[in-house]
Amino acid sequence: MTDADLQDDNKGLLDKLRLFEGPYLKRAAALTFHPDPEKFVTGAFVKIGYFRGTVDLIYQDEVHGNLFHQVKQTLEFLTTKYLRALISYEGIQRVESLPMPREALREALLNSVVHKSYESNSAIQIAVFDDRLEIYNSAVLPEDWTIEDFLTSHRSRPYNPDVANVFFRAGEIESWGRGIQRIIESCQDEGCPAPTFEYRAGGIWTTFHFGEEYMKGVGLHSGSDVVENVVENVVENVVKRSDKIIDLLKYDSTLGASQIAKQFGVTSRTIQRDLEKLSKEGRIKRVGPDKGGYWEVLDK
Repeated sequence: MTDADLQDDNKGLLDKLRLFEGPYLKRAAALTFHPDPEKFVTGAFVKIGYFRGTVDLIYQDEVHGNLFHQVKQTLEFLTTKYLRALISYEGIQRVESLPMPREALREALLNSVVHKSYESNSAIQIAVFDDRLEIYNSAVLPEDWTIEDFLTSHRSRPYNPDVANVFFRAGEIESWGRGIQRIIESCQDEGCPAPTFEYRAGGIWTTFHFGEEYMKGVGLHSGSDVVENVVENVVENVVKRSDKIIDLLKYDSTLGASQIAKQFGVTSRTIQRDLEKLSKEGRIKRVGPDKGGYWEVLDK
C-alpha cells in the first residue's frame, strides 16, 4: 500500500479494501483480520494430521486465527514437524530439501484459504502420509468449469473475491489465475513430482506425491519403523517442552498460555493443552481465576 494509505486509521484502511457493506463489516474482514474468525464463521481453521496407512491417526494439530496467520503457522507446522527434510551438502553448505518446494506448498495453502467455501462450516484438512501430503478444502467450482480448466491458462474467478483482494493487496497472491500453474512449474523446476488435483466430495483435493529419491533418502522405504521414529521424536519434544514450562512457571507463576507460547514458537492452544496435561499429572495447580490468578508448581 502507499504511504498515504498507511496514514489512514483502521476504518479507513478497511474501507479502501472494500470490506464494508454499508455501515457493517463484511465476513471477509473477520476472516482476514479478526484474531478469532470462528466467532463469525464456523470451521474457519486448519486441521493437520499424520497418518499411518490410510486410517490410523498418529498425531494432529489445529491452526486457528486470521487467514494470514493460518497460512504462516500451517506452513511452519508442516515444514518443521510433519515433513522430514532430505539432507545434502554443497561443499560445506548444508542443504535441506523437502519432498516439494516450499513455495509450491505455500501457494497451495494460499489457494486453499482464499478459495475455500466457508459456508460449508468445515475446516481445511491436511493429511500427511509416508508417501504423500493431501490438502482438502470445501470448494464450489464456477458453473461452467471442470478441474481441467484449472490446470490450463484461465481467467481469475475467485470464489471469495473480497478475501482474494485482501491477499492480492498484501502481495501474497497475484490476480491472474496462475496459482496452480505456479505450483506445477515450481515442482518441475525442482525435479519433484507434479501434484495432482481432484474435485470430489464437495471440495478440491491437492496431493503432493513424494518422489522415489526423496523416499529413499529419508528412509521412508522402511515403512512403519519411520513412523515410530517420527512419533518418538514428537513425544520427546512434548516432554522436553513440559519440563521447560515447569521451569518458566517456577520463575514467573503468573505467565499465561500466550506468553509461554511465544517462548516455544507454538500456538497458545498447544500450550493450553500442555498446561491441562501437567495439571492432570499433578505437577502444577491453578490458584485463582484465569485473569489475576497464578500457577502453583507442585513438581519440586
